[in-house]
Amino acid sequence: MPELASSSQLRLVAIPRLAAGGRWRVEAMRALSEPCFLWFTKGQGRVTVAGVTRGYTANNGIFIPPGVMHGFEVGPQVFGTAVFFGRDSDVTLPSQPLHLRIREVHAQQELNLLLDSILREMTSDTPAHDRATRHYLGLMGVWIERQARKAEADQPRPDATRRLVARYTSLLERDFRSGHGVAEFAAALGVTPTHLTRCCKSACGRPASALLQDRRLFEARRLLSETK
Repeated sequence: MPELASSSQLRLVAIPRLAAGGRWRVEAMRALSEPCFLWFTKGQGRVTVAGVTRGYTANNGIFIPPGVMHGFEVGPQVFGTAVFFGRDSDVTLPSQPLHLRIREVHAQQELNLLLDSILREMTSDTPAHDRATRHYLGLMGVWIERQARKAEADQPRPDATRRLVARYTSLLERDFRSGHGVAEFAAALGVTPTHLTRCCKSACGRPASALLQDRRLFEARRLLSETK
């Protein structure tokens, strides 16, 4: 799996900073080799995860497991924190993507306090700050699990269309360098290109070819900007 801007270390990054080098860094389809949690505290936009597009607003949390293709809009009024857990993280986290709409003020405050505590310990030189960081991160994993349990009824059911698009984005992430077109990917999935494109348009408003082109363009831009 490609190591796209992934590290073995935990990082907390302000969401506006993610797009500082160009909005393509967050909007284009790509996958990471580490878990990621996006916590939006202000603004709104759209996020696409595993080929399914949904709107997000303030107090929305998006959990993205490693290897899951995603992209999201970051407008000038969008604020929040992205937590990159690192490839070596031992925190217990969900195995499937989640879109959590946190309506309870207490739950919102709880997460904000956890993020503040994690950042404070990460940047501290006091004894055992690294151990404290791991414990706070573990509590964040518990918070995500509990909120996911509460939100089970709100999570979109994986119908046949979404299952196919999720399989396509997974295959695309693995083989986008192969030179295959939509027809080859559709054949590998056992469907026609027309059906695959119809399902992609239904799930995220974009044809299958656009997702493929987006993924390749992201990789080209990444290589041009980050390597020799």
